[in-house]
Amino acid sequence: MGKENISAKAGQAYSAARENQYVRRLIEDEELRASLIAAALAGRKALNRIQSSRSSAVESVTSDRRVKKELQNAADSLRDAADRIRAPKKKRHPIRNLLAIGLLTGGLVLVFSESARKSLLDAIFGAEEEFVYTSTTSPEPAQTNGTPVGGE
Repeated sequence: MGKENISAKAGQAYSAARENQYVRRLIEDEELRASLIAAALAGRKALNRIQSSRSSAVESVTSDRRVKKELQNAADSLRDAADRIRAPKKKRHPIRNLLAIGLLTGGLVLVFSESARKSLLDAIFGAEEEFVYTSTTSPEPAQTNGTPVGGE
């Protein structure tokens, strides 16, 4: 019964780790793993240097340049790893953004400028022809009670 309980707990731990976004990112992101490995190696080098030093640990950290450099490298690698694990970098699309701004600006120009609308319609459908209607027949003068209007 104890082995089944351990097996169930292991299964739960596996499913929890599989659903965890940070664990998934650690598995998928090669650069994140490289940053963590570099931080661990730099920390190990600094620790070995401190332990092999004849002076105290505090003295080694404050005065030894190599220890300082390794600790700085470890801190930089951990900072990189923390930045990568927080949020994956989104791809930037400057051309897409520029296109969107251009379309928005063009739309606003068409909405607010009558001359721009007219120019666009003329370019698409051709210039609008002026139409003047002239009658080929002349209208008869209006008459009231047999007398022409106009005093004649």
